[in-house]
Amino acid sequence: AEKRGFGMVFQNYALFPHLTVQRNVSYGLEVRGVAKAERERRVRKALQMVHLEEFGKRYPAQMSGGQQQRLAIARTIVLGPALLLLDEPLSNLDTNLRNEMRVEIKRLHNELGLTTVYVTHDQSEAMSLSDKVIVMRQGNIEQVGVPQDIYKFPRSLFVASFMGYLNRFPVTLLEHVGEYWLVQTAAGVKLLASATTEESAGWQAGQTLLACIRPDETLADTSPSTNHMQGRVQLVEYVGRAYEVLVQLEGEGNTQLLVHSADAPESGSVLEFGLHPDRLLLFADDAINGGSSSENYASIEPSAMKVER
Repeated sequence: AEKRGFGMVFQNYALFPHLTVQRNVSYGLEVRGVAKAERERRVRKALQMVHLEEFGKRYPAQMSGGQQQRLAIARTIVLGPALLLLDEPLSNLDTNLRNEMRVEIKRLHNELGLTTVYVTHDQSEAMSLSDKVIVMRQGNIEQVGVPQDIYKFPRSLFVASFMGYLNRFPVTLLEHVGEYWLVQTAAGVKLLASATTEESAGWQAGQTLLACIRPDETLADTSPSTNHMQGRVQLVEYVGRAYEVLVQLEGEGNTQLLVHSADAPESGSVLEFGLHPDRLLLFADDAINGGSSSENYASIEPSAMKVER
């Protein structure tokens, strides 16, 4: 394995606790028999790249989580690998550090020009860092594409779940209308929706499907002329730029959706909102006919492998 020319950054850093920062970075070069002068030059350059040049004499236990993560990266890139592998390297960091390290990893990638494979369960990491996204499920590839295509055109319910299409409710297919599909909810509300899966070519009228849309695209304030719905407000949460409102759909049993609103509605009031046909996506779902419930919004935890070139 050591002859493959791969560099590995582990989730738990795997630093040598008894070695200083400099020795942690230089260890691989020592094992490979690199001359001392060359070794010191490469260690110095690697530490400068991750902004740890002032920490050479410290031990890992004397450093913060973000600093230890940068040290783990420096220890890997100092070897000049042909391929860089990162296994959820930011999962042990808090939110602010994760954002900072995301920028650092992208900067290093651009500076080094290394092909990098980055494994993550975090949607924002997959979108912000990647040139290409590979969404995997139980070892099988579900979809490959650029971040924009994965976001807008998920080809399976699993990929849609990874991309945050958490609002879901069952509908009955009526007919194909132009570029959209006409569907009807259990309460008789007719909606126009889109399909991004190849299997949609075989859909038949009367078939039960699952309609999915992201909460931040379920809007109470800019309702389109079509796809008008309403629900009773259950909970209201302020999420920064808007309020996220949990509503119970009228006449839809226990179906609940998350709706974004510029203003905070009163609990128990009726909230009207719209679903844009381009963003309301349809998927076949076996869970409707047995298995797990599809009524309430929920997320499936997928695994995504990102490839940066």
